[in-house]
Amino acid sequence: MIFLVLAAVSVILYFTVDFKVFMYVCGAAIFAKVMEIFIRFTNR
Repeated sequence: MIFLVLAAVSVILYFTVDFKVFMYVCGAAIFAKVMEIFIRFTNR
């Protein structure tokens, strides 16, 4: 769920603000997705 929110915000920021801010939010979304996958596959 966090990934979806951050991805939607990053799309909006891509068209409105500086590219650096977009990269930070997009990076946070990717980090959240990687952590979700890590937790899912190590918690058996």
